Amino acid sequence: MRWAADAEGHGPVRYGPPLPDDGLPVLPDLCAVVAAAAGRGVAEPVGGGTALLDAACGYWERRGLPTAPEHVAAGPGAPSLLLALTAALGGDVLVPRPCAAWWAPYARLLGRPVFHVATPAECGGVPDPYALLETVRRVREEGGDPRLLVLSVADDPTGTVAPPEVLHEAVEAAVGEGLHLVSDETWRDTLHHPPDRRHYPPDPRHPSPDRRHSPPDPLHFPGTSLLSPAEMLPDRVTVVTDLAGALLPTGWPAAVARFPGDPAGARLHARVLDVLTALGARVASPVAAAAAHALAEPEPVTARAAAAVRLHARVAAHLHDAVVGAGALARPPQAGRHLYVDLGPLRTALTAHGVGDAQELEDFLTVRLGMPAPGGQRFGDDLAALRVRLATGPLLGGTDEERAACLDSPSPLELPHVDRALTTVKTVFDDLRDDAQRWEPPR
Repeated sequence: MRWAADAEGHGPVRYGPPLPDDGLPVLPDLCAVVAAAAGRGVAEPVGGGTALLDAACGYWERRGLPTAPEHVAAGPGAPSLLLALTAALGGDVLVPRPCAAWWAPYARLLGRPVFHVATPAECGGVPDPYALLETVRRVREEGGDPRLLVLSVADDPTGTVAPPEVLHEAVEAAVGEGLHLVSDETWRDTLHHPPDRRHYPPDPRHPSPDRRHSPPDPLHFPGTSLLSPAEMLPDRVTVVTDLAGALLPTGWPAAVARFPGDPAGARLHARVLDVLTALGARVASPVAAAAAHALAEPEPVTARAAAAVRLHARVAAHLHDAVVGAGALARPPQAGRHLYVDLGPLRTALTAHGVGDAQELEDFLTVRLGMPAPGGQRFGDDLAALRVRLATGPLLGGTDEERAACLDSPSPLELPHVDRALTTVKTVFDDLRDDAQRWEPPR
């Protein structure tokens, strides 16, 4: 991925930010599965083979969403599935503002208008219901045909999780207007404080973690409840999950979609398979084997996922403290490996550095931090707003050995390479705070 600040790289989709990587070495268990399947030259069927589809059904069953194989399709990453869904559903597309960087380009590739809808104060990922109703009304008055709403309960870029009551209001408004919902649940298994500790138990190797840098103790933290829209209205929601969220490396593209179980869902499933076939969008056979293995959630996979979530939660909490302590704004991260930062309060300091919009902020922080800092314009946000997404993966080290050490350490934030990275972030933001205070006009 190229992060240069030259003008040519500012706009094209190919320079957009990838999913936040976990920054960790690939689990040996998954490497063994891929190696065992590498000798088989037979292609995986379009939409996924039996083993992959059955594993996906089991995955959703364990999350309270009973699913039959004929209602599932797999693709080489969530973007291919969203492209196929958008093509199959037709009409205009609505998304929250901000939203994942890869949502809107696929609609525009098909010539479909994309309309951004403001999000509520509590979270990102879902539209404010009143703003949604007003947007739908306006689009229809102007001759548009809104049919699809894409949302995410555990959100990229904001790292927040929509409270169930907020989600209910948004989904009811969308369904009342006849919209089909696509729920991107890539990050649902990365909750920092899940109320149910079955998937992410405390690490038995380190029962007494470093309290200075730890997130709040789960026993004294209310937990984050995640509700899928498909649990509310199963006949109007298609769920898409990219396995790069918690189960596979980002370089092994695989994703699964769960369709409604009614006749309309069956027709949508068939149309999506047609589009995937036309694109030749199938999961590579060795990756499909790894995806089926990961979706079955054997103990090594769940243990690694749990360890990765704990690690990134701790880094994200420390990162959040650093940016908020410097006067920037950010909602506390609740899921994923990222947080969304608003540097509007530090605008005076940034202006002195020649930073006046999100693109210039992206260029400035990418250089100063030594890691990608994609601006809010990548996520459909206002270019004039000084917002960026910061990821935790780049803070874990530059080699597999350094990253692996983060998993094995009882105090990963005190490892020298992690401490240096976090100190760099804190210094950059503290310097901006000091500059802002220095240049603040006297009262």
